[in-house]
Amino acid sequence: MSRVLIHVQHLLGIGHLRRAAALARGLVAAGVDVVVASGGVPVPKLDLGGARLVQLPSARSADETFKILLDEDDKPIDDAWRAHRREALLDLFEKERPDALVIEMFPFGRRALRFELIPLLERARASTPRPKVFGSVRDILIHRPRPDREAEFLKTVREGFDTILVHGDPRLVPLEATFPLAREISAHLAYTGYLVETSATRRSDDGPGKDEVIVSVGGGAVGEELLRIALAARGLTTLKSHTWRLLLGANLPPSLMGDLKAAAPANVIVEPARPDFVAMLARCRLSISQAGYNTLMELMAVGSRGVVVPFARGAETEQTTRAELLAARGLVDTVAEAGLTPERLAEAVNRAAAREKPEAGAIDLNGLAKSVKIITAAIRPR
Repeated sequence: MSRVLIHVQHLLGIGHLRRAAALARGLVAAGVDVVVASGGVPVPKLDLGGARLVQLPSARSADETFKILLDEDDKPIDDAWRAHRREALLDLFEKERPDALVIEMFPFGRRALRFELIPLLERARASTPRPKVFGSVRDILIHRPRPDREAEFLKTVREGFDTILVHGDPRLVPLEATFPLAREISAHLAYTGYLVETSATRRSDDGPGKDEVIVSVGGGAVGEELLRIALAARGLTTLKSHTWRLLLGANLPPSLMGDLKAAAPANVIVEPARPDFVAMLARCRLSISQAGYNTLMELMAVGSRGVVVPFARGAETEQTTRAELLAARGLVDTVAEAGLTPERLAEAVNRAAAREKPEAGAIDLNGLAKSVKIITAAIRPR
């Protein structure tokens, strides 16, 4: 079997990890031995489809600015921690000797991980046989290299990577629209379409979520306000007689579950995020969520109505940009996070509920199959 090592680091939400997990499942289904090296806080019940998970010493962002990384003890990471994690990662590479290496987000982001990823790329380049090296990046970026770092970025891509998998559709938004340096490395880019498991949408019409309003916040690190406002908005909407289901991500305060349950009327379910989320999304009457990559593309794949509130704190523009592009095509209704109230959210819910179900047929959602095909075509069985 060919072997692929995937490196992924989630810092605030779990979107990067979910996308890496989906890729791992797709590769395993194609007969590849997959190892996922995860550097974020462990996520319970993560489905890797048979891939092996190696948990590196974990780090997370202190807040939405991403300027300070905290270790397992909530202390800022230091040089000793960096050295320990770098050695753990390089030891894993030597042990597994993968035929292909996939690195999520770097060098388009995750600059704080240069201490381990540059040595990893150098080790891969010096190996015999040399593994194929793939970058994995979403459609919209928000962090651009400073002018004095542009040469460093270009050098890293050109010397360290064979191919950058861009999980998006240039007909909706090309990478250079939010990352102008992409024009300098166009020969390295391979657009895959949006990476979403469309197989999860082909399930029974009966089951949890049927005709419900599903309120979700992904991993939940920044979703508490949306959950509280959605609960308050329910009684102001035309869908107040429907069952509403609030799904709480693992990164939310433990006390929030009890608070929301205490405030919820009889037709509101409050529970942890579920592994059958996509199937429920396919059966729902309407979805209320933030506008992260995974949730929005799952919404496009199932063709359900959606109201999205893009996360826009700090310097974050990624979710707002993606939501506006889809809203311009009539595929979602959006509400700005700034000044969000139950009344404003209820108005958006009522607009969306009155619409026909959207059809996203013009957007390429076949990114998982294409990514697997590109990777497996580049490597040979052992």
